[in-house]
Amino acid sequence: MTHYGQHSDAEAWDELSDEQLEDPFVADGNYGGTPVGAAEPDDLETPPYGTPVVQRATARQTPGTLVSARRIELHGPWGHVFGPLDLDLDAGGVTVLAAQAGAARTALLMALCGRMRLTRGSLTLLGEDRPQKIIARSAIACMNELDEVRPSVTVRDLVTEQKRWDSPWYRFVPRVREDGVAEMCEEIFGDVPLPPLEAFVDDLPELQQLLLRISVANTRRPPLLVVGRIDRIADDVERATLLDRLVALGENQSVIIGDVNPVEPGVRVRAVVDMHDLLGPGDIGVLTKRK
Repeated sequence: MTHYGQHSDAEAWDELSDEQLEDPFVADGNYGGTPVGAAEPDDLETPPYGTPVVQRATARQTPGTLVSARRIELHGPWGHVFGPLDLDLDAGGVTVLAAQAGAARTALLMALCGRMRLTRGSLTLLGEDRPQKIIARSAIACMNELDEVRPSVTVRDLVTEQKRWDSPWYRFVPRVREDGVAEMCEEIFGDVPLPPLEAFVDDLPELQQLLLRISVANTRRPPLLVVGRIDRIADDVERATLLDRLVALGENQSVIIGDVNPVEPGVRVRAVVDMHDLLGPGDIGVLTKRK
């Protein structure tokens, strides 16, 4: 049976086999980081943002309240992917990691939320350095390596499957109707029209596809949401709408996105971290296994 939704990553961690723990998509062991004081997003006020401040990915004297990484590196089956690099990110709002699209940026985004095992270095998320805790406190969406939806899947299929993952094993969850889609998606979509119940996800406009995938991934509303593929939207208006919806989510969560495009001055993001000189396209081999 193919599962289209996302079940609890924290629970799934305990079910992994030894072979799966060797997979590069899964963080392992202890990152070796020293925990810093935990900061809950609900305790942090997100100030109004003006023109985005572009900063470099460098270590600070005060670790980031969301992410603190020291000399993290990743090497795939076919060689170096990224690092070593230092990174401090503060909680609340939207943080843009500005870098060209490629395996290196994808791998970094996955590593920041515990879905990719680092070769070396230390990483903490909200003071936690254990992968189980990092996974439990984060969600990731719009990353084809993890949540790609097959062309034959409808909106009803996707939402129903996610509701079943989110429910106790003993509870019967029927196929959803329009109100079930609205319950899961309307907060994420905002003023964007909800997708038709029987529409194939692959046939939806790019904006609706991405918002639907974010809705499915973000049902638990964890402290951190990581979103990829932002720069795959060709239409400037749709891209601006997506950023507006992520900024709205950033009022209650910390949101990290990867984007190669410059952020317009009117977009209310917390920070833009320029990583163009630190992250190249990477080697796609990081996403494959050596035969």
